[in-house]
Order: sequence, then structure tokens, then C-alpha cells
Amino acid sequence: ERRVIAYHEAGHAVVAAFTPDADPVQKVSIVPRGFGALGFTLQVPLEDRYIVTEDKLLGEIDVLLGGRAAEDIVFQRISTGASNDITRATDIARRMITDYGMSERFKNVALTKRGAGIMGPSAEPMMAREYAEVTQLYIDETIAAAIAAHYDKAKSLLIDKRALLETLAEELLEKETVDEARFKLLMNSV
Repeated sequence: ERRVIAYHEAGHAVVAAFTPDADPVQKVSIVPRGFGALGFTLQVPLEDRYIVTEDKLLGEIDVLLGGRAAEDIVFQRISTGASNDITRATDIARRMITDYGMSERFKNVALTKRGAGIMGPSAEPMMAREYAEVTQLYIDETIAAAIAAHYDKAKSLLIDKRALLETLAEELLEKETVDEARFKLLMNSV
């Protein structure tokens, strides 16, 4: 399991390093933390951000899928270790379509209705939808297509950067944690 976790986290880090709109990698670790987190890749933005671009959101999806893509490449199988990553990537893709108006068919249209709380509109969309079955089908198909395309993109990048993926995973297996300076050094040495 440690090897799978090491490659999984290395996959996130390598994809982040080569995704233009991704935040820089500050630390990668295979030391378990919190509930269910078997390792982590910490990315920290260079500056405070109040709005997020479409490219930034798509880059986040790429990075989230990088862990599973690395498992697939190295072990020719996938694990449940990516379940939180998949949930988060799917949520980003869904919100791009339903909340942010970032789809071809519903560009500039919000498909979710905000619930009215005591203090005004809620930050979370209501669970009840206000659109037709055909619209739900479009949303589901668009999410699935986006996730598949970005998974393939992450996998292709990792195949191209396989030497760095291997080097980082081996470093994680040996030292358990790689900081930003060491990660940059590894990137430049491969």
C-alpha cells in the first residue's frame, strides 16, 4: 500500500508542477494525516485569490485526477484511494456547469437555485433541481466527458514525465516527505 500511496501522491505533484494554472507544490507526504488521508500533496497559492478562472478550475481537475492516473500507469490498476479526489473533481465539473455558467449549452446560465437562509441566499445549492430530465442528462454526460478528457490529459502528462514520477515516488518511499525545495531539485535533475 505504501508504494501505491507514494505513486498516487507523486502523480498529484507532477501534474501540478506541469499544469499552468495550478498552485505550486509546497510539500508531498505519504505520512497518514486526519481521517482517511493516507498521504497528501500540499499546494499553496502565491497570492490571495477571490475569483477563479475556468482554466484554474480545469487545472484543479487535472491535479485531482493525477493520483489515480499514476496508479493506473504504474500498477495497471486503480484503487479506492482516489475516492475523495474523484468526488472533488466531479464537484468542480458539476459546479462549472450548474453554478458558474461554464458549459457550451448553458454558458452564463446558473442552473441551481440558492436556498434562502436566515441571512439571505445560502452558499450551497438546493438539492431539488429546476430543470428537465434532458438537461440533467446533458449535465451528467458533460461531467463524464470532462472527467474522462482530463483523466486522459493527466495520464498523458505522467507518461511523458514518467522519470520524474518514479524519482519522486522513490524519494517518498525513502523519506516519506518531500518539501518544495527538494521537489524543485528533483524536477531539475530528471
